[in-house]
Amino acid sequence: MRFIDEVINWYEQNKRDLPWRNTQDPYLIWLSEIILQQTRVDQGMPYFYRFSEKYPTVSDFATACEDDILNMWQGLGYYSRGRNMHHTARMVMEEHGGYFPQKYDELIKLKGIGEYTAAAISSFSSNEVRAVVDGNVFRLLSRYFGIDEAINSTEGKKTFYSLANETIDKDRPGLSNQALMEFGSLQCKPVNPDCATCPLRPGCVAFNKQLIALLPVKLRKAAVKDRFFNYIIAADDNRILMNKRTEKDIWQNLHEFPLFETERPVDPSELVSSADFIDHFGTQVQIQAVYGPVKHLLSHQKLHARYIVIKGFKDGFKSKKPWFYVNYDELEHLAQPKLIFAFLEIFPTLKTDLHSY
Repeated sequence: MRFIDEVINWYEQNKRDLPWRNTQDPYLIWLSEIILQQTRVDQGMPYFYRFSEKYPTVSDFATACEDDILNMWQGLGYYSRGRNMHHTARMVMEEHGGYFPQKYDELIKLKGIGEYTAAAISSFSSNEVRAVVDGNVFRLLSRYFGIDEAINSTEGKKTFYSLANETIDKDRPGLSNQALMEFGSLQCKPVNPDCATCPLRPGCVAFNKQLIALLPVKLRKAAVKDRFFNYIIAADDNRILMNKRTEKDIWQNLHEFPLFETERPVDPSELVSSADFIDHFGTQVQIQAVYGPVKHLLSHQKLHARYIVIKGFKDGFKSKKPWFYVNYDELEHLAQPKLIFAFLEIFPTLKTDLHSY
């Protein structure tokens, strides 16, 4: 039996019942694919239901407020995905008359849709013969065929995409792609794959040559950069001071507390006596409480966050920055990165620190 037939047979007996597999609507498939980028299925499922219920059509998504989209996106990370989706939905309305494209050549032109996503949408919505190669497929092909080229190298990608396109069942491309991805996710897992029950074991090069732990090969990622975030918790009556990130950096258009980023860890007392801090808050500030440090990992960055509750700025902050006050009960309506909304989850216990000065 052919390799792909074995995989499809396995899939038909073991596949998970996932909502985006029960539709050929390219908009809903696009929604699921973007949500699942850098996100586990169990984590992404509630977001898919939430978005598809609130925005059942691309028109609904296109006319939504970006702040509402980012607010719903909280917890998924990689917030540029949400912003790109909003832009793409508007492009679909303007350039495609509100009909989400199904063909690869049209999909690839949309913002935020790369080769993988375009192949997935075209394959699953219109059965276009396009190989969908994600990490699960890279791993399965590498092990079964014994390929030791790095999956994240230029030449390696060419090799695997070529092999995937040769392997796909031309009569059932959508089913083939779903089967390969699911097999890699559930059977040929990164660690402790279930080789004992694997129907591909007789022909698997990695199993027969004891290379399971060595494949696939992947080039090392770039070094992780450490960043030190000092957040200032400044309250006035029933309000708290906030900032909206607008620079081209992480978390663009999300809300956070006033931030002082430093090149190294600094003592809070050292920070509040610095010239930069005094320019913004004056010389009468006192530290009331300090929380952290808290570590937060991004793809190529490690953030070290400290939260410093201050008092004593009776004349209000002096900064020319676009900081603004928000009432406590309005905070939940602001889209925030995890470092902020996770901190605010314990906010009720902090209100004694955030009283009027």
